[in-house]
Amino acid sequence: MNFSNYIARRILSSGKQNGNMSSPIIKIGIIGIALGVAVMIITLAVVTGFQNEIKNKITTFTSHLQINDYEQNHSLEPNPIIVPDSILNTIGKLSFVKNYQAFATKNGILKTKTENEGIILKGVDEHYDWGNLKPYIKEGDVLSLNKDTVSKQIFISQTLAEKLNIKLNQKMLVYFMSKKKINDTTFTGGNYIDYEPRVKDFYVKGIYNTGFSDFDKNLVFVDIKQIQKLNYWQSNEVAGYEIFLKDFDLLEPSLEKINDVVGYEYTVNSAKQMQGAIFSWLDMIDVNAIIIITLMVLVAAINMISALLILILERTNLVGLLKAFGSDKQSIRKIFFYISVQLLLKGLILGNIIGIGFCIAQNYFHFVPLDSKIYYLEYVPINFSIIHILLVNIGTILICLLMMFLPTLILNKITPIKAIQFS
Repeated sequence: MNFSNYIARRILSSGKQNGNMSSPIIKIGIIGIALGVAVMIITLAVVTGFQNEIKNKITTFTSHLQINDYEQNHSLEPNPIIVPDSILNTIGKLSFVKNYQAFATKNGILKTKTENEGIILKGVDEHYDWGNLKPYIKEGDVLSLNKDTVSKQIFISQTLAEKLNIKLNQKMLVYFMSKKKINDTTFTGGNYIDYEPRVKDFYVKGIYNTGFSDFDKNLVFVDIKQIQKLNYWQSNEVAGYEIFLKDFDLLEPSLEKINDVVGYEYTVNSAKQMQGAIFSWLDMIDVNAIIIITLMVLVAAINMISALLILILERTNLVGLLKAFGSDKQSIRKIFFYISVQLLLKGLILGNIIGIGFCIAQNYFHFVPLDSKIYYLEYVPINFSIIHILLVNIGTILICLLMMFLPTLILNKITPIKAIQFS
């Protein structure tokens, strides 16, 4: 057996048996490392999980990219566009594009016998991908649309349903103001835009709840042909196209490439541009995570230094004897290096058990709730990543091992005569 390793094992075992002063300090050091590692694992899992969930919910409603009319207005009564099939086919063939789909939006007032509520109708067609919304269905189902008929189904949020006391399959009326171009037959000639009130009846096909109050409070889904008829649009006129990407990290380069495809006649916006405030908030969370992880690494390193320093001071006479018997500084330093490694490994194992255990429990049982009105989520989400766990462990090992050389510098000042004299 390696001499330095043998002495290190004897020091640790003697500390347990004799109850030396260093024993509780070592335990505190191990607990400090364990808690630091556990907090770092949980922080990364929670922060990335939170960001992923918020991004998924935002892109569920807004998509990753949107193609709209170049002259945009922000009244949710957009100008219609007709995008040539050649452009759409080119977009669909891009390697980073998952799918694209047409949409239209319109303001309306949902009216029941006792209540009125302003809503935003989002018109979609038979090609709309409901995959992201299906997990949030509370009652009923998503819209059943086909190309040849105009559906009267409506898909509403639980927030609206509870506020207006609306039940599944219930009939409701929605009122609109529609723009209509009027041909002026008077002597002045020309055309002008007139507004006319219109009403449509729908029945509730399904009720959803995403917990994202910004959308749940007023967004409903209907057949896009309803909005086209209300706006006197042609069947190929839409408000825009939503583009979903295979990877959110490709958002910025994808925006540039889609812009190159559509040219200057249309504008392309990303989810970050459409929901800038929320994404700025998510970026601030990254800063908080960096601060927490930095503090935890420092706590783990300081605990390691403190435990090792006290252990060296308590074993001053042993260091003096070893030097008297001819051991060099490198061999003595290795003794405390092996001690540090063993303490560090114990702390890492305990920290991983605590951190991973918490993440698994939260992922399955959701025992830590959130206020969805503030955080847009009903519980703390977890993104369980093996890469993050490895990075935490490797980073902690490297930093702690580098920091542990500081207390070993005191070994150079210990002389055999003084150490033996005061033993």
